[in-house]
Amino acid sequence: MRPDECPGARTGRAPLAAVAACLLAASLLAACSHPPLRPPAARPLPPPANGAGVPDAVPRAEPRSLHGNPPFYEVAGRRYAVLASADGHVERGVASWYGPDFHGRNTSSGEPYDMYGMTAAHKTLPLPCYARITNLANGRSIVVRINDRGPFVANRIVDLSYSAAQRLDIVRMGTAFVELRTVGPEDMLAANTGTATAAQALPAPAPAPPPATTMEPAGESITPPPVAAGNPVAAPAGLSLYIQVGAYGEAANAARVVARLRSAGLPRVLVLDGPAGARALQRVRIGPIASVEDYDQLAARLAAIGFPDARLATD
Repeated sequence: MRPDECPGARTGRAPLAAVAACLLAASLLAACSHPPLRPPAARPLPPPANGAGVPDAVPRAEPRSLHGNPPFYEVAGRRYAVLASADGHVERGVASWYGPDFHGRNTSSGEPYDMYGMTAAHKTLPLPCYARITNLANGRSIVVRINDRGPFVANRIVDLSYSAAQRLDIVRMGTAFVELRTVGPEDMLAANTGTATAAQALPAPAPAPPPATTMEPAGESITPPPVAAGNPVAAPAGLSLYIQVGAYGEAANAARVVARLRSAGLPRVLVLDGPAGARALQRVRIGPIASVEDYDQLAARLAAIGFPDARLATD
């Protein structure tokens, strides 16, 4: 029923109360004829005191989700290609985390986001899959289920749930240098039996110390603070981190890139030979990197002069 279909509404002959009631009924009916918009998720209370004890996700064989796995997609003008497989994927970079503002909303896979679960978001790994995330600063390691897309900010490689970030002790600082290594049921079985697999080729991180309680006091916000100049997230002690601009088979190509970087005023540019026995590659790097802030600033400068795909390197 439309408002102008209320008896007497056009002629004015109906009692005012009857017309008002009819108009209210018509508006309610119109509202029900369209799917309701999803209301913004309510900001939950701070997590319980035992949030740091949430167990790891347990890898299991799962089919690809019906949502979140297109061949490619675009965000903010940049195209991302979803990987055909998660097997053997290893990368190092900066992790961030997301929490209350997204709690209860749909992830890219279509599942509700649970900030208290052991989950994560990645830009290109197939959904869902599993990964071991290691904080390179303290050696703490967790296993998460990746079921969302992101993060699409700066140079972050993974966005962790609140509980996952808490387990790695990165909630307060907001970011950390991490290693991401995909795992499956067979990798967990091999780890439990002491059998190495191809996915475990890189040196294992140092054993994790006992977890510390980093819960926020009740009633306080748990939104991560920005990484400011006066509060940098330092690079791990005893581990040299670099930005690798590229690896080149011809020394002349590497020399041209080095000259371009130095002419742009970029500091600490160096060239390293590839590992012994490997294909002879000249690796152009900048570093060592002092902090996440240092990494962000250098990566932004590299992107501005045409090197948007520079990545974190450690060897």
